[in-house]
Amino acid sequence: DEKISGFDAGADDYLVKPFDFRELLARVRVFLKRSTASGTGEQLETPILRVADLEIDLLARSVQRAGQPIELQPREFRLLEYLMRHKGRAVTRTMLLEAVWDYHFDPQTNVIDVHVSRLRQKIDQGFDRPLLHTVRGVGYRLGD
Repeated sequence: DEKISGFDAGADDYLVKPFDFRELLARVRVFLKRSTASGTGEQLETPILRVADLEIDLLARSVQRAGQPIELQPREFRLLEYLMRHKGRAVTRTMLLEAVWDYHFDPQTNVIDVHVSRLRQKIDQGFDRPLLHTVRGVGYRLGD
């Protein structure tokens, strides 16, 4: 009865708990394909972001560079996601504090420097071209 009520109310799909996360991802992919193919004009967010050979899958919460998986802590993942969404642009420390740490004040800490340094080691070390750059006096930029 609950399924029928949900569909009658306009639901596109229904997933019974407990569910397998892979099934949820597959259903989301189908929904995204269907929405894109239908020509509805809706601007849906792509679940995969790319900068050069660096790729982040937002649904699977995975990162890889040149096909090599990279393990990130949750805060590092949020930091990388923010930088990738602003690829090629300088991102200030204030922007990072607000978006990634949800601070709306400057705590006078080096937390950003520490996380950027760790992230840089994970995504740039061992590769020919660095992607994470310091923009002196401003902040950071992700890109070639």
